[in-house]
Amino acid sequence: VQLQASGGGLVQAGGSLRLSCAASGRTFSSYAMGWFRQAPGKEREFVSQISWSGARTYYADSVKGRFTISRDNAKNTVYLQMNSLKPEDTAVYYCAARSGSGYAVISTAYDCWGQGTQVTVSS
Repeated sequence: VQLQASGGGLVQAGGSLRLSCAASGRTFSSYAMGWFRQAPGKEREFVSQISWSGARTYYADSVKGRFTISRDNAKNTVYLQMNSLKPEDTAVYYCAARSGSGYAVISTAYDCWGQGTQVTVSS
């Protein structure tokens, strides 16, 4: 599956953005999908994951209650709604697909990656 992330931009602290990740391929609905982010000088970190059906979602503690992951399998798209953004959310955000089962926070557990979209939150 090929992934294309979009929706990043510049927003003030407290604002919102919605990221999208469009997937090509007929098997999108069989993949769990995740979002990761990488800030300058830092390692890539897990943000959120959604199961193939959308029934299960997982969040990093740092975004819990502010971010919401969802997917539309008919549109081959996964979303990340980001509210109450903080300057520390500034990073390049990547979507990723995982064929394995269960919950995974490490990047090596994901099989395919999108190109990343920049999110910048100003104070």
